[in-house]
Amino acid sequence: SSLLLMSGVVVAVGLCRRLARRRLYSRPLLFAFLVEMFSTFQICACTNELSLLGNVEPKPHTALTLTYGFTVLHGLTLAGSACNPCGTLQPMWGGGTSLGMGGLKIAAQFVAAVLARVFMHFIWSLEMTEPHLGALSQGCSSPMQTTETQAFCIELLFSVVFQLAVLRAESVNPKYRVHLIALLITMLVYAGGNLTGAIFNPALAFSLHADCFYDRFLSYTIVYWIAPCLGKFLILYVF
Repeated sequence: SSLLLMSGVVVAVGLCRRLARRRLYSRPLLFAFLVEMFSTFQICACTNELSLLGNVEPKPHTALTLTYGFTVLHGLTLAGSACNPCGTLQPMWGGGTSLGMGGLKIAAQFVAAVLARVFMHFIWSLEMTEPHLGALSQGCSSPMQTTETQAFCIELLFSVVFQLAVLRAESVNPKYRVHLIALLITMLVYAGGNLTGAIFNPALAFSLHADCFYDRFLSYTIVYWIAPCLGKFLILYVF
């Protein structure tokens, strides 16, 4: 049921992106906002569902396999979308995207993060599958299982590694690149998922753990917003 749900989200987002491309291409601002919002919604909704499957046996093989598979699927279906505020900073830094357009895309990403959370909470409230039972009663299921300093360093390091790999993979054939990036993300999730969640995406972090931001806003902002953005700026400064 979870796989059908996530597959349905991917199909629906694909249809929405195609419709937006056909009807709104002459309105670039609205088109850019909607496409970025739809794409980020897909990633946030699917990752919210995947977060409930971490305890499915055999652990952690099932969760890691699904992470790899859906990361490949996202890469194949969401080409041209950043889906990550840190990724939007690169063209803004290099002058390829105006400040207004970059801000518009970041706003779309956070709107999508909220919409995905609301949508998934509605689906979970229906309790259609076993993993959905009690999902809404968890509150802040904190992914931060270490000190704030160590969590900050881990998210910073993972952001640097991920952004560096993305830059280095630009010369790789696209059909191989998506698998390389998916493999790297899966490895990072395996290495640090039990410590910080290995998110390195501010919009996704907010969608997954909005309750935690409400309870401990400063610490979660530093770890899950500032650290990934700082990692991105370090890569942009070096390269």
